[in-house]
Amino acid sequence: PEQIIILPISEKFYTFANQVSDFLSQSNIRVSIDNRNEKIGKKIRDAEMKKIPYMAIIGEKEVNEECVSVRKHGSGDIGSFSIKDFSMKIQEELKTESEIQF
Repeated sequence: PEQIIILPISEKFYTFANQVSDFLSQSNIRVSIDNRNEKIGKKIRDAEMKKIPYMAIIGEKEVNEECVSVRKHGSGDIGSFSIKDFSMKIQEELKTESEIQF
């Protein structure tokens, strides 16, 4: 299952969404893009229902600042991150998870 779902607010942000997706994929992060023609609220609800750990929301502000607005499952909005910082945060979290021994 994906670790991150990218939620572009409208189709004019798909190009940037694809760039973000490619960058995260190169970092071995499982990512998908929700490019359905739905309102952002519905996309967020659907991602919450699927229990996807992170949602990266992309709109005008994010494209202009080359960042993503991030929501964490169960926690809501956790702020904006540059793509590189977001990627490093996810990788750090994955490393920590993989170190848990039973």
